[in-house]
Amino acid sequence: MKDVAARIIDGKAVSQKLRTELADEVAAFKQQTGVIPHLAVVLVGDDPASAVYVRSKSKGCEQAGMAGSQMTLPADTSQAQLLELVARLNADPQVHGILVQLPLPRQIDETVILDAIDPLKDVDGFHASNVGLLAQGRPRFVPCTPLGCQKLLLDAGIPTSGAHAVVIGRSEIVGKPMASLLVQKGAGGDATVTICHSRTKDLAAVVRTADIVVAAIGRPKFVTADMIKPGATVIDVGINRIETGLVGDVDYGPVSEIAGAITPVPGGVGPMTIAMLLANTLLAAKLQTQARR
Repeated sequence: MKDVAARIIDGKAVSQKLRTELADEVAAFKQQTGVIPHLAVVLVGDDPASAVYVRSKSKGCEQAGMAGSQMTLPADTSQAQLLELVARLNADPQVHGILVQLPLPRQIDETVILDAIDPLKDVDGFHASNVGLLAQGRPRFVPCTPLGCQKLLLDAGIPTSGAHAVVIGRSEIVGKPMASLLVQKGAGGDATVTICHSRTKDLAAVVRTADIVVAAIGRPKFVTADMIKPGATVIDVGINRIETGLVGDVDYGPVSEIAGAITPVPGGVGPMTIAMLLANTLLAAKLQTQARR
C-alpha cells in the first residue's frame, strides 16, 4: 500500500475552465457569423434523473452564450410522433444540435431514433456514421462522456502513449468509444487497450495489469482495491444511487489508497459530459454554417 493517497482529478474544476474557454469561442463565432449555436433537447416521459440532466444541459447552454430549447413529450408518445419531431428539428436551420435524452420508453426503439438524427446535428455522437468516423481515426462528434474522460487524462498529464488501459464495460455510450479514443494516434491516445465485460475470464486479474482503468459498468463499488495496480490512474464513470447517496463504480476510499490518481463521484467525469456536449454543439454550428456558404 502507498503512503500517500491518490491525487484527485477534479472534473468540476477542469470542466469550468473548459466552459469559460468555450464561452469565449462562442462569442467570437457569433461575432464573426451572426449565428447563435442552438441545442435542442428532447425528453420523453417524466424520469426524474433524465429531467435533472436536461435542466443542467439547458443551463449550460445559457452560460456558454448558446441557445437551448427543450421539448418534453408525454411517456406514451409513439415512435412515429418522436420521429416526426426529429424530422422537424433536422429541417430547422436554426437548430444545430439535437439530443434525444436516453433511456426512452419501451414502445420506442432507441436505435431507430438515433439513426434518424441528422449526423451533422448528432452532438451525442451516437449516429452510425459518427461512430464509424471515430473508428477510422477521423472523429467528427465523439460521445461526450468518453471525450470528457480523455480530456481529464490530458489535463492531469497522465501519459497514455504505450500505457495499458483497461475499459470495464462495452456499452455504445461509453465503453466502446472510450476504447476507440484511447487507441487513436496522438495526444490522449496511443494506448494498448483491453475491454472487459461480463464474459471476461478472471476480470480482476486483467484489471490489475492496467496503468489506466476506466470503470463504466453501472455497478456500485464494483472495482475494489485488490483489482488496482499501485500507482494506476482510475477514471470512474459510474453514477449509482444507493441508500447513503451517490457512489461510482469504484470503491473510492480503499482504491484511492492504492491508485496514483482518481476521479471522485460526484465531481469527476459527470461535469465533463456537459462541457463536451456544449463543445460538440459549437462544432456542429461551425460545420453547418460552413456547409451553407
